[in-house]
Amino acid sequence: MATEGINGVDTNGAPAKNIVTFSALKPQVFVESSKANDAVAFYKSAFGAEEVNRVSHPKRKADQELPLLLSAEIKLGSTYILISDVSDDSTAPVKTVSSGLMFCLETEDVEAAVDMAVKAGAVADGEITEGEGTPYGGRVGKVKDPYGIVWVICTPAKKCDDVEA
Repeated sequence: MATEGINGVDTNGAPAKNIVTFSALKPQVFVESSKANDAVAFYKSAFGAEEVNRVSHPKRKADQELPLLLSAEIKLGSTYILISDVSDDSTAPVKTVSSGLMFCLETEDVEAAVDMAVKAGAVADGEITEGEGTPYGGRVGKVKDPYGIVWVICTPAKKCDDVEA
């Protein structure tokens, strides 16, 4: 009889076999072609991101074109995010800028974080609010970056002891 693995352990408590584990989840943000360099600079300025890796396209059609940024890996807190130029190249995984993406940053100083992002070029979305029942935490502010991504900046959510799966 087969047992279902949950978090790397089978139902009998023994290590599960053939479990796939992941070491990281790295979101990849695609911005308008030739804007990825600007986006990386913005994330450094607005959120204190650190660039840890960069891969540029080796060939461009014209000498006057800016090099296509295949990906720049930035570190923001303990998370890594890939920033890439959108390309109409037939091998590109994404060919258009899309929306519907939102990131949540946790900090104890929401006001200073929102202010820093706005000074770097983001647009504040409403006032900083406070209240129970939000999925983000106590104090919450939102900004939209120059590339259309919404960043929710909030205090860390309180841990619940009575959460059941």
